[in-house]
Amino acid sequence: MKFLHALLGLILVLSSAVAFAQAVDINTATAEQLDKALKGIGPTKAAEIVKYREANGPFKSVEDLAKVPGIGDKTLSKNKDLLMVGGAASAVPGAPKSPAMPTTPAVPTTPAVPAKPAMPATPAVPAEPPKQ
Repeated sequence: MKFLHALLGLILVLSSAVAFAQAVDINTATAEQLDKALKGIGPTKAAEIVKYREANGPFKSVEDLAKVPGIGDKTLSKNKDLLMVGGAASAVPGAPKSPAMPTTPAVPTTPAVPAKPAMPATPAVPAEPPKQ
């Protein structure tokens, strides 16, 4: 019975560690953080990631990690769910997209003041009748 409790406790600990694992931002992580957090990435490859980032600027997507020498598609696919770029985790298939923010309604414009009507022309003064 104690063995069963210990086994269930171990399963609970391992599953919670996976559930609460946070993604690593490849644009800000140190070589040590990359080494510890990623599968198949040792100190040498972690240092190569940092070196590539410093030489070429920040990664634009998680897939850009494959441009680093020594990082192949297989390593990338093993770690894709553990990576993010600039606070945005890689897209998970089937995950709902976050809704777009509503746009601010346009402010109604005040109507233009109508032009002042023109004054009618003054009628002409009638000519004097001819003298007789």
